[in-house]
Amino acid sequence: MTRLLRDTLHEWADESVVPHDLADRALRRRAWKPAGAAALVVGLVAAIAVFVTGQNEPPDPVRPAIELPVRPAPAPTDVRTDTENSPPTKLIAAGRMAVSAFYTHSLEPLPENRELFRRTWSLYDPRTGGYERTSWAWVDVAPGLQVAAVLEGDLIGRRLGILDMNTRQILSWIELEHPAASVAWSPDGTKILATTYSSRPDVVQRDRAEQPSPRTGYYIVDARTGEAEHHELAPLPDGITGEPISNGNSRQDLGWSLDGTMLWAPTNTRPDRVFYSLDGRRRDAPADQRYVGYSPLSAVSPNGRLLLGPDGLPTEITDVQTGQIAGRQRVLQLHAWADDDNVIALGCAGKCDDEFTNGLVLVSVDGKRMTQLAANRNTRTGDWRAVLTPR
Repeated sequence: MTRLLRDTLHEWADESVVPHDLADRALRRRAWKPAGAAALVVGLVAAIAVFVTGQNEPPDPVRPAIELPVRPAPAPTDVRTDTENSPPTKLIAAGRMAVSAFYTHSLEPLPENRELFRRTWSLYDPRTGGYERTSWAWVDVAPGLQVAAVLEGDLIGRRLGILDMNTRQILSWIELEHPAASVAWSPDGTKILATTYSSRPDVVQRDRAEQPSPRTGYYIVDARTGEAEHHELAPLPDGITGEPISNGNSRQDLGWSLDGTMLWAPTNTRPDRVFYSLDGRRRDAPADQRYVGYSPLSAVSPNGRLLLGPDGLPTEITDVQTGQIAGRQRVLQLHAWADDDNVIALGCAGKCDDEFTNGLVLVSVDGKRMTQLAANRNTRTGDWRAVLTPR
């Protein structure tokens, strides 16, 4: 049976209401009209045979488009904090960005000296203004915080769902022939990038520094129609043989360029990413796009004038045109621009004597103003990782 026929029959099954006495009706009709019933059965069998063998095959059915919730306009810009709970229970946001989701993690021992890195996801819930723990294998929230892409499965799955954040209902399920282990929304919120793997990429060998990756490629999914196209893309080499561009991690998730016209893959070398066309061909890095290290977010301020610097204590922000330092901040990392004058960053407690005791802060470019956004935590004992999304 062709995949098209199987999908069509599944759709009929989902949409139809079968009378409880359907079988009895058929038998009764057969009792008083045997010839007509026989002709009907023969005709039906012949029609199915013609369909399966591809003769007179009808055009592909058109999947109905779903209506995505409208992104708020204008987007909120207020500051929201939760400095009492770690992980947070109330929305954290500042300016144009919000913590749309976060995950905690644990390590599970496996046979043969292996271990599994397991993420447990919590997702922003507009109904409560807080976060809801989920069982999804991976989540990513679209710009606007109205819909999320979720993967069903045990760290890897073959079903991708589009979740309405406000109603908590799945708007559409997309079946994947190749299992995926991560999803990422395009910058305009119309497409989903799903990186595919042959096995769970979070299983690692504990006595091996470089891990071979089981990445097989990626899907680009149209969020409105559910159309999904898979492209093969082998992982980067693990670096053992000394390649100039490599990645020794088994998880090698792909991301979108800032304008959504290209894809990138992370590296363990410099530069920290390599770029591809949407159909998987290597491309030069776009000259006008600068990123926060190993992040999908722009390092350039919304007005295009300032550039976030690398990790450090203190960190630095420079002028894009001159390269001169515009300000220093007593924080560990600069994560994302809240607006043209303030940055969401990873700050440290007290006098920064212990870099492992830290929390999200909002800091001004000159470093003189700082607002605590999240409670400080000791990342050696109770870590959680935030996902920042445009509001």
